[in-house]
Amino acid sequence: MRTLLYGGRVIDPASRLDSALNVLMEDGKIAAVGPEDMVADRRVDVTGRVVCPGFIDVHVHEDPVDDAGHIYADPDRSVFSCMLRMGVTTVVGGNCGSNVCDPGDYLDLADRDGTYVNVAMLAGHEYYRVRAGAADPYAPATQEQCRAIAEGIARALDRGCAGASFGIRYTPGMDRRELLAAAGPLQGADKVAACHLRDDAAAFFGALEEFTGAMMCLGIPAQISHIGSMAGFGQMERALAMVDACRLGGADIFCDCYPYSAFSTGLGSATYDDGWMDRYGCGYDAVEMCEGKYKGRRCTAETFREIRRDMPECRTVCHVMQPEQVALALTHPAVLLASDATMHRGQGHPRAAGTFPRLIAGYVRTGKLSLYEAVEKMTALPAARFRLPGKGSLAVGADADVTVFDPDRIKDNATFASPILPPDGIDYVFIGGELAARDSRIVSPALGKALRL
Repeated sequence: MRTLLYGGRVIDPASRLDSALNVLMEDGKIAAVGPEDMVADRRVDVTGRVVCPGFIDVHVHEDPVDDAGHIYADPDRSVFSCMLRMGVTTVVGGNCGSNVCDPGDYLDLADRDGTYVNVAMLAGHEYYRVRAGAADPYAPATQEQCRAIAEGIARALDRGCAGASFGIRYTPGMDRRELLAAAGPLQGADKVAACHLRDDAAAFFGALEEFTGAMMCLGIPAQISHIGSMAGFGQMERALAMVDACRLGGADIFCDCYPYSAFSTGLGSATYDDGWMDRYGCGYDAVEMCEGKYKGRRCTAETFREIRRDMPECRTVCHVMQPEQVALALTHPAVLLASDATMHRGQGHPRAAGTFPRLIAGYVRTGKLSLYEAVEKMTALPAARFRLPGKGSLAVGADADVTVFDPDRIKDNATFASPILPPDGIDYVFIGGELAARDSRIVSPALGKALRL
């Protein structure tokens, strides 16, 4: 099947291209790009639209696997279906040190059944830490447990995982010895270590030094996860300057960020350990419940203690970041767009369904970013950063993952009350040259496959 997209504005930062061109797809690949008409079996008029590589989300918390061994695939409420409806064709799961199952097995399941989007995986340190017997996140791992963690991560890398992830915030018992041991298998592998740092706000700087120092020692590329929720409380200018200084000193460091001023995590997580209100300069009412009997309500001291005790997995949204600080991050050249999407049966943060359209509506149309810069943060930069073969480009021979959107109409609709509402303005999404979604409605739910590196 030869499919021609004609009449559109093609933006492909990987090729330094922004021009009125036609795109021909055949046999799952980009077959030709040029100004001339081309013979095709299917012709799609995209006049007035932007044609670009499929969006890539490098920070996603993957959908769970049920007892029968199937990835959760609700067409409205799963993370991956939300991704596809907003133009994302490839995701990187296994972030913040967490996996829902062995990440190598997850890749096998994705290939067996197909998924809404292409899936690469990171090997989560916390996952292998628990498997090694270090179940107490506040206690250090033994030397034997460190060896077991490293062996597990090494096996995951051998099975095609794109790197490893760390959630030091959620495993505060980790010391430098454990960090170096767990990251050791990445040495010389040309794969990335992503990290939710140990601390945020005023303590961000020491936490950044801890992780980047270890990665520089080992020569491993470092990805700082969701910097908006780590330094978005008045520290962002200094934080970005510190990242720049590390890069100038030879460190391979990038960051990612989502365009919202509230973060999301479980109420029982270490984020809400004693002292959290002092750290963020807020009260209990900064926390909004996303599920359960208090869904949509702000916390009081009583409800906070009750739910933290009885339902610690309850998803929350904490409204504490400063919007102008998030904007500083998203306009920095070393910061990629990523959603940090996580959902629990359709409950969670609107970033899972709105991040990518929101960047264009809130940053491009307001003049904070050019359209080219925004597309680069969503396509070429993440593909290059995570070494995703065939992705993030419309060059001839690249995978035919393509998103077509209306730059004047695109906008996010998901809200904190209704976090899975699909966006407007995403006209077509192709995966492997086949139509996956049309007008933010899923057409083919199983075109995505595992990406092994």
